[in-house]
Amino acid sequence: MDITNTVNAFAALAQTTRLDAFRLLVTHEPDGLPAGEIARLLGVPHNTMSTHLATLLRADLITAERQSRSIVYRASLDSLRQVVTFLVKDCCAGHPDLCAPLIADLVPCCAPKEKGHA
Repeated sequence: MDITNTVNAFAALAQTTRLDAFRLLVTHEPDGLPAGEIARLLGVPHNTMSTHLATLLRADLITAERQSRSIVYRASLDSLRQVVTFLVKDCCAGHPDLCAPLIADLVPCCAPKEKGHA
């Protein structure tokens, strides 16, 4: 990830509907959602949602896959990881202990789900 890609990602997310769509897709990983369902859940007209999804695609924040008559969108978690890594790579001028609270805040949201016992 370089500064241009990071700026493009932030520019794509610097609009409420696109940010909401991206966050929605993150919560639906790994299955993703069809474009119409994203529009319905966010209360956005389909053609408007298509424009927003295209912007997120150009920024490599989401992927699209045709499934029959639908296009299913997924969050690109690898791109998200690259953006976050770019931002904190040189965290706190070589004092990683100063970034510990940031990392600690990320861990609970990303902890693996416990598997049920058979």
